[in-house]
Amino acid sequence: MTQQVFLSFGSNIDRENNIRGGLDALAKQFGQVRLSPVYESESVGFDGEPFLNLVAEIHTRLSVGELAQLLRDIEADHGRRRGEKKFSSRTLDIDILTYDDLVGEHDGVSLPRDEILKHAFVLRPLADLAPQQLHPQLKKSYAALQQEKDFSDQRLWTVPFHWPTQT
Repeated sequence: MTQQVFLSFGSNIDRENNIRGGLDALAKQFGQVRLSPVYESESVGFDGEPFLNLVAEIHTRLSVGELAQLLRDIEADHGRRRGEKKFSSRTLDIDILTYDDLVGEHDGVSLPRDEILKHAFVLRPLADLAPQQLHPQLKKSYAALQQEKDFSDQRLWTVPFHWPTQT
């Protein structure tokens, strides 16, 4: 049985190439990948170049742990080094936001990811991609959560982005 998964993507080093490469790797592994609009945002927690951020939807039969390992491998293939400071520049950062309706710790991954409610660059593209989808824990739609949150201190804006294999 396939599970619906939402993933956040971010990069502020060779941004477009790294995100495209990560999306290509996902499409090769999972087939169809649905994307939110792409946003540019200021770096959070450190002084760095702006990030490109988006949310992707995939369907998978992999377990949470198998998916997390695959995503770490894709990040590593795009120059990501583990052990970096939490707030630092990234070639490619891919996080599991939700895995179907799972809540809690699964294979070392905390679900749903708490960044959904903390950062506009996560919630806004998620609300764009799946506005009526319910947050697995809060049971509120992402559109409703987006309206409730005050992210006025977090600037982000849509940017043109073309992914050649996008359907």
